[in-house]
Amino acid sequence: MTLLLGALLAGGVLLTASPWLWPPTSSRAEKPVSAGVVSRLLESAGFAGVRPRVVLILAAAGALVAAAVAWLVTSVPAFAVVVAAAGAAAPFVWLRARRVRLLRSRRTLWPDVCDLLIASVRAGMSLPDAVSSLATAGPPPLRSAFAAFAVDVHASGHFDSSIRRLKTALADPVADRIIETLRMARQVGGTELPTVLRALATSVRADALLRGEVEARQSWIRGAAVLGVVAPWVILVLLALRPEGASAYASPEGVGLILAGGLVSVIAFRLMVRIGRLPEPRRWFG
Repeated sequence: MTLLLGALLAGGVLLTASPWLWPPTSSRAEKPVSAGVVSRLLESAGFAGVRPRVVLILAAAGALVAAAVAWLVTSVPAFAVVVAAAGAAAPFVWLRARRVRLLRSRRTLWPDVCDLLIASVRAGMSLPDAVSSLATAGPPPLRSAFAAFAVDVHASGHFDSSIRRLKTALADPVADRIIETLRMARQVGGTELPTVLRALATSVRADALLRGEVEARQSWIRGAAVLGVVAPWVILVLLALRPEGASAYASPEGVGLILAGGLVSVIAFRLMVRIGRLPEPRRWFG
């Protein structure tokens, strides 16, 4: 166990010092932000400016702290390993949960955005001005992103590149559809933009109502999954607090039981969550 804790500590120190040991080269700096899975997860969770290595450092630190606490409480090496894996996964689980919350909170806002864009276009505003006006007239949770777009487009004068950066900042499937519609209208022109935006708003509003109703009915599935996964591990901790329980779980049979239980818990939780989860729209243009 001492070797494991030493390896985890050394890995954490190495990851912390990696920005100075291996500074980014010019070729790496030129890669797009959305080059990796962690980068896309950060973008969709609203942290597009955070580097992926920060998440990796937090994961290593979480694993080290969780393993140390588990070892001090139970003195069971196998349990400390399982808890270290859970601590390493905690930042990614939190980012995914934040992404889901953002998508759900924004789902009912996009029809209002479409209505405001329709009103601005009908009032004779250009597309850059219509999108920039959402910084003050749009839904409050989205105003900061549109304010950044307004500053960007006024500084660069290039609508297409600014709207692409807005799409990266929003990282939302519905926003992708709206922004691609605006880009096409900007490039080819035409008078059908209000009609297309109105149809899109109607579709998104109906989808949000249906998803809200279904998710409300199936919310108990996730609660049951969390309870079913956490309860056995709480009992294991209580048993491991006793000296005879700790010695039993430290035996080869106990180690096998804990590792098998961790694997079964992960598989069962993912199955339960997948059963009760509706498929999210994909970012076809992201």
